[in-house]
Formats: sequence, structure tokens, C-alpha cells
Amino acid sequence: MESAIVDANPILEIRGLHKSYDSLKVLKGIDFSIAEQECVFVIGPSGSGKSTLLRCCNLLEEPNAGTIIVDNIDMTAHGVDLNKMRQRIGMVFQSFNLYPHLRALGNVTLALRRVIGLSRAEAEEAAFRALDTVGLRDKVNSFPNQLSGGQQQRVAIARALALKPKIMMFDEPTSALDPELVGEVLRVMQDMKEAGMTMLVVSHEMRFAQRAADRVMFMDHGVIVEQGTPDQIFDAPERQRTKDFVRQIAH
Repeated sequence: MESAIVDANPILEIRGLHKSYDSLKVLKGIDFSIAEQECVFVIGPSGSGKSTLLRCCNLLEEPNAGTIIVDNIDMTAHGVDLNKMRQRIGMVFQSFNLYPHLRALGNVTLALRRVIGLSRAEAEEAAFRALDTVGLRDKVNSFPNQLSGGQQQRVAIARALALKPKIMMFDEPTSALDPELVGEVLRVMQDMKEAGMTMLVVSHEMRFAQRAADRVMFMDHGVIVEQGTPDQIFDAPERQRTKDFVRQIAH
């Protein structure tokens, strides 16, 4: 199925990506690109390599082979300033990774001040805008333990957004949330998509993927088995492994 968007100037381009842990091969030659403003979901069974793929994309995990190009810069090239490059890649994890001793405002301003070097006033202005975006302007002075899981995850999204990334990556952003809190995080992600944010999302939220994704990539055993539009992948997959997975998650 040839459904991948071909873009002359993609925001993210992955070529020949391999990752192993000793004898365990987790990624076995991954190739794809993501165009500006495209929203791509990665689905597949546990252990298929989805989270490792995301962590390799900003070199939280170092691949054994392959090229990772973000905004026309090769992340794997010698001498690249990784801290500067990671500002272009917003990353949201399943665990919120907030600092418990900092209020929501402090969690969002920390990287703005320490990494980018903004003044306190500049950082707070950017943080207020980001917290506004996720609907938490009224929680700027709350500590993480005073917030629900959904609110904590929205602060984590605001922290990433405040850096004005070129692409946002989400690694199972709702899997640690109680079911009734999932919707508020998905609404923020939907708003981001509609605002034109480029997104790469690993998620088990299949209904959301059907609604929000421009493209869905199905991974299994470290390879991209099949990719296409949500309708193609969920309603008319070509590969038997994809058909089996879709049938399984439908029950």
C-alpha cells in the first residue's frame, strides 16, 4: 500500500533506522517521513518497537544505524547540538515527568529559562500562553499533587509547546490516566492538530486515531508492516498481520 505522504521538505525524515539491545533487535530498518502539519499515528501490539522509535527520533535512545533528519538537520551528524535540536521536538510521555516541588508555571518556565535563556518575564509570558492553550491558565500556581492526572498531562503538553517545537511527539499520552480524564487530553491534542501542529503519536486510542490522524502506521516486530489513511488501515488493511490486529482491537 503506497500511501505515505511524499514531501520535498519534511519536518521529520527517518532512514534505515535500526536499534538493538544486545541480541534483541527492536527496530529493523524503519523508513518514513512526516510532512509539515501532518498528524501520524503509530499503532501496534506491545513490544513492537513504537516507543523505542519515538525515543530514537530525538536521540533519547541512540540508534545503532540510520539517519534522523529534523527540520533539515541530521540529528545523527557529528557535532550537532542535541540540546538545541531537542527544542524543535516536543516530547510528551505517558508519565507526566513534572517536578513535584514546582508549580505549574515553574514546570513550564524551567526549560525556557535554563535551555533557551529567556528572562523570567519572557519565560512567564510564554508559559501563560502555553497554559492558556491547554486550558489551564487558572492552575498556574498549583503544584502537581494538586492537579488531576489529566491536568498534569496538560501541563506537560504546555511545557513542550512553550518551546515552539516544529513537531510534537506523544508516547502513549493517555495510558496512565483514569478513563474519565482521557478526553480532556485528547481534546487538547485535537486542538493542536487543528492549529497546524505536526504530530507523531503512539497511542492505543484507536477511535481518536481514526478521527484525528492523517496517516496511520502499523508496526509489529520492529518494522512498519503497513501504512495508509485511517480508513485504509482500520477498514480495508491489505496485510494479514494488520487485519488480525485490527480485528483483535475491535472486540
